[in-house]
Amino acid sequence: MVSLDDAVIIRLEKNGERFEVFADPVKVVEYRKGAAISLNDVLAAFQVFKDGRKGDTQSDEILKKNFGTTAFEPIAKEILIKGELHLTTEQKRKQLEEKRAKVIQYIAQNYIDPRTNAPHPVKRIELTMEEAKVHIDPTKSAEGQIEDILKKLRPILPLKFEVVRLAVKVPAAYASHAYGVVKEFNPKKEEWLSDGSLVALVEIPPGLQSVLFDKLNRATHGEVQTRVLDR
Repeated sequence: MVSLDDAVIIRLEKNGERFEVFADPVKVVEYRKGAAISLNDVLAAFQVFKDGRKGDTQSDEILKKNFGTTAFEPIAKEILIKGELHLTTEQKRKQLEEKRAKVIQYIAQNYIDPRTNAPHPVKRIELTMEEAKVHIDPTKSAEGQIEDILKKLRPILPLKFEVVRLAVKVPAAYASHAYGVVKEFNPKKEEWLSDGSLVALVEIPPGLQSVLFDKLNRATHGEVQTRVLDR
């Protein structure tokens, strides 16, 4: 269930009455698009309020009169689909900051400077976003708005999407422990050798290469073998 600290009010007004639920604003957008998301993953509370900020719930009589039922699920679904999303000023500020950070991190991890074949520093991306007057939509995922943002950045900042293919070999002594690290990066291939060692082929954005190396080195006490195949 969603934390109340991260939730916003979704409000629906019918016949002069107000009906509110607390929900994750990003999940609400996905839910409205038909994504297979359970109410447990969207809502922060299984209650219908007449004033969520005061904690005042709606009566069964008013619910029955306006929805034809007192069952929570169909009522909540209608509010989520038809209701208006209400953010406080602080919620808007917090969500914009978090989403902006996610967008910057996504670009830093997945795109390189084609002039140097190296990732752009986070600070450079931040400054370019300011220069390009990039608008962040707090109700959309970072991936969902990245293309529009890239169109604004590219005239100022050279960007190229790239994937690095890495061969990884973990000695038998550390293979079982390091296997979880390898799986975290969704290997394209993996094989257990007769001596108990693990070999895998991993394709990741350049910005995650150092993250993978760091985790594998810690899991194997520096005894992992890695090789860049191509990029």
